[in-house]
Amino acid sequence: MDKKIGTILKKLRKNSGMSVSEVLVKLKELGQEIQQPTLYAYENNTRAANADMFIALCQIYGCNNVLETFAGIEVDYSIPDDSEWKMIEKYRFISENSPDGAKTVDYILNREYNIANQLKENQSEYTAEQPNVRNIQYYQRLASAGTGQIVFDGIPTESIEIPNIPKYSRVSYAIGVNGDSMEPLYSNGDMLLIEPTCQIEIGEIGIFIVDNHAYVKKLGDGKLISLNKGYDDIPFTEYSQCMGRVVDKLEL
Repeated sequence: MDKKIGTILKKLRKNSGMSVSEVLVKLKELGQEIQQPTLYAYENNTRAANADMFIALCQIYGCNNVLETFAGIEVDYSIPDDSEWKMIEKYRFISENSPDGAKTVDYILNREYNIANQLKENQSEYTAEQPNVRNIQYYQRLASAGTGQIVFDGIPTESIEIPNIPKYSRVSYAIGVNGDSMEPLYSNGDMLLIEPTCQIEIGEIGIFIVDNHAYVKKLGDGKLISLNKGYDDIPFTEYSQCMGRVVDKLEL
């Protein structure tokens, strides 16, 4: 006997003598409005009803003993529920009507997926014997908190140790600060821990390349902002590049 949820829901509907249209009307009365294809998807086990929908259907079909009726069912957790299908439908709408918006969604999804995957790996690999520190490369005095530091090959580097903690799991290099335009938060000579990324949110502080100069600045709306009001903001153009997000300042 097939013990999947959809198969049992379909059997309950047929035993109740109701058509799909009648079920949809009753669902609407209960505040659970869906279309025919969605109900068919539930019954064919290609889409999973969320908890509210499942309870409403059981109520409509007069299923008084839900636990007994659905005992031992096979649950396919790979089937999206209603909330997940709504996200899929939104993504399809964005893809059809805003290709650039779809690219932004793709970027964020891929970024967050990679972050989550890395965090999962870090957590699964963690043991009591795991070292308390790890090594990264430190680029000395490259990011300018001032008028700009020219970017060039052959920048002096050294290997440094940083705490091996979840907060720093996405950090892959450190960079030195030149100047005082980000004071009082960051001062000349500070060592910043950087997560490589080509995009950060407005209000976050990152490493940027503008006209072949490197800066540490806060991202504003179309501009790079200095925290020290004695410095002018820098226009952020299509030729500007984000090189990473500042995660923390390493205390020396």
